[in-house]
Amino acid sequence: MKNIKKLAIALTLFIGLTSYTNAQSKVAHINIQQLMQEMPEMQNVQSELQKLQQTYEADLQASVKEIQAKSQAVQQEINGLTDAEIEARQEEFQKKAKEIQDMEASINETRQTLAQDLQQKRQQKLAPLLEKAQTAIDKVAENLGFDYVLDSSAGIVIYAKGKDLLSDVKKELGI
Repeated sequence: MKNIKKLAIALTLFIGLTSYTNAQSKVAHINIQQLMQEMPEMQNVQSELQKLQQTYEADLQASVKEIQAKSQAVQQEINGLTDAEIEARQEEFQKKAKEIQDMEASINETRQTLAQDLQQKRQQKLAPLLEKAQTAIDKVAENLGFDYVLDSSAGIVIYAKGKDLLSDVKKELGI
């Protein structure tokens, strides 16, 4: 029985001390998306990615136009024939239809590959910026004595009465 009381007292003290320690933690927040958007390098990254995306879209559009032209040519050829002529050349038209379908499938596959490539390039270009922002956040938080910094852009911070580090981090980055 004494052991249970000692355990209960020890547990109560432990919880009390833990709560007291946690109450002493300093917490700040920052909107990382806003910080990233305001970094001068971000405009260059966005511009490069937009140009790349436009290039990809132009290439795909050229392929789509080629398919449309082939499809229209086949349709016009069929429209100028009688039913008997169509019947006689059915195998030829099936081959052309298969060729058009294969081209469409290739375009869809290329579209997916290009989207993945664009996403990968976006991640590669943003990684150094994120690292630079993280380094500045770490430095400012440490200099100001904060134990935790929450990202308010993620929507997780519901109430943000604490210190907003955005202006301090921008100053650290020279923005």
